[in-house]
Amino acid sequence: MTTAPIISKVWSFCTTLRDDGVGYGDYLEQLTYLIFLKMADEYANPPYNRNVGIPKQYSWPLLKSRRGAELEGHYIELLRELGTRKGMLGQIFTKAQNKIQDPAKLYRLIDMVDSTQWAMMGADVKGDIYEGLLEKNAEDTKSGAGQYFTPRALIRTMVECVRPEPGRTIADPACGTGGFFLAAYDFITDPNHYSLDRAQKMFLKHQTFYGNEIVANTRRLCLMNMFLHNIGEMEGESLVSPNDALVAPSIKSFDYVLANPPFGKKSSMSFTNDDGEQDTDELTYNRQDFWATTSNKQLNFVQHIRSMLKTTGKAAVVVPDNVLFEGGAGETVRRKLMENTDLHTILRLPTGIFYAQGVKANVLFFDNRQASPNPWTREVWYYDYRTNIHHTLKKKPLRFEDLQDFIQCFNPNNRHERQATWDAASNPEGRWRRYGFEELLARDKTSLDIFWLKDKSLTDLDNLPEPDELALEIIENLEAGLSSFRAVLVSLESKGL
Repeated sequence: MTTAPIISKVWSFCTTLRDDGVGYGDYLEQLTYLIFLKMADEYANPPYNRNVGIPKQYSWPLLKSRRGAELEGHYIELLRELGTRKGMLGQIFTKAQNKIQDPAKLYRLIDMVDSTQWAMMGADVKGDIYEGLLEKNAEDTKSGAGQYFTPRALIRTMVECVRPEPGRTIADPACGTGGFFLAAYDFITDPNHYSLDRAQKMFLKHQTFYGNEIVANTRRLCLMNMFLHNIGEMEGESLVSPNDALVAPSIKSFDYVLANPPFGKKSSMSFTNDDGEQDTDELTYNRQDFWATTSNKQLNFVQHIRSMLKTTGKAAVVVPDNVLFEGGAGETVRRKLMENTDLHTILRLPTGIFYAQGVKANVLFFDNRQASPNPWTREVWYYDYRTNIHHTLKKKPLRFEDLQDFIQCFNPNNRHERQATWDAASNPEGRWRRYGFEELLARDKTSLDIFWLKDKSLTDLDNLPEPDELALEIIENLEAGLSSFRAVLVSLESKGL
C-alpha cells in the first residue's frame, strides 16, 4: 500500500474545511483525535482484544452513529472527558476542542477516517502518512507550525553521524513533532546497521525515547507520530513530558541527546499586567548545575543538554549563530563546553532550509566526559555548508544527498581519522577544516563563529543565483537582522531604558 493516495485523500478534505476557517493545524489536530479513536476501536476487537481505556459511551461506533447537533454535542463531551484520563489517552486529548463547527463536515471526516483500517497498516505506511501531514502543516508558514518541524534531511544527517546503538537511551528536551526520535528509530531498526533481538526491540519500543514538549498541541502530534511509528503503546504512559525541560535538572541521564531547541533568543513568560494587557517578562533559570545564569534560551538549552548526558553520552544540537559569538554568558558557556566535553564538530548551515525564516544556524556535535583538570576539546572540525550554498523550501529544498560530503568528512565510524579538504595552497575552497583548541581560546570572546570561504556572489557576476533565490536570501538576511533588533529592544525595555 502506497502512502501518496491516502495522504492526498486525507489532505484534500482540508481544502473544504479551510473555507470554514479551519486551518491546517486545527485539521491535523481533529484527525489525530479521530484516528486515535478509530484505532482504539480496532484494537478492542479480535484478534487484538486490547483495552485502551476509552469508556463505552465514547466508543467509535457510538460516535459514528450520531448526526447533526447530537453528533457535535457528543463529540465535544467526548473530547472533554477523555482529556481527564491518565497516560497516553489523557495526553492525546489534553485541552482538546472541536474546531469543526459544521456537524455535516465533521461526520464526513469521521466517515473518511472510518474507511481505512489503520491497525492493519504497517508502521512505515501509517508513519509516512502522518509525517506527510505534519510536513504539509509546517509548510503553512502563517500557522507558525514550522518552528516545531526540523527538516528531515538535516535530522537524518545528524543521526547518521551520531549512529545511536540499540539498548541505549535517546532524549530531546524540545522534541516538537518527534522528528529526531523517528530518525533514530529508523536508523536502529535498519537491518544494514543492526540485527535486533526481542529484548532490544522491546527496549526500543518502550524505554529508548524521552522528550519534553511544553506546547500541548505539538506534544499531541508528537505522541501520535511516535505511536503510529510503533513507539510506545496506546494504553501505556507517555514518554513525552509537558514540563519545561529548563526548570530543573533531568532526573535521568541519557546516552544520546538529539535536539533542535526552539528559535528565539530570550526565554520569557507571559502574564497580565496592571492594565489588564498581556505582557512578557524575561525568564532566567537559576540552576546550580549551569555554568552561567542567563535569559538566553539557546545558551540555557546547551547547558541543559550537556547536564542530561551520561559521562559517555553524545549530543548533536542545532543552535543559532549567536551561541557561537555572543559575549558574557555566551563566552562562559563556550569555554566550559570545550573544557568539560569534547566539542569536536561544527556544521555551518545555510539559510533557506528552515520553515521559520531568518534563521542562521549550526549543528554542534560534542561528547560528554568525566571531570578532568585538563580541557577535553583538543580540536574542532568545521564544515562550511553555508557559503555559496543556496536552498529554498519549495524550489530547492535541502536533501539528504546534499549533506553526503559532510557525513564522509565527519567519518562517523572513526572520527579520529579525519582528513581536511581545505588547504591554503592546494584547495582554498575546501569546506572541511580543523582548528586547534588554543587557537580558538585565543579568539576574541572565544568566538567559534568562523568562516574562511569567499562569497562568490560578491565577485562572480556572471554566475549569480536565480532572482527568486537572491530575493529569498535578502529576505532571510533582513528577517535575521530584524530578529536581532527585536531582541535588543526587548532587552532595553526590560531594563527600563
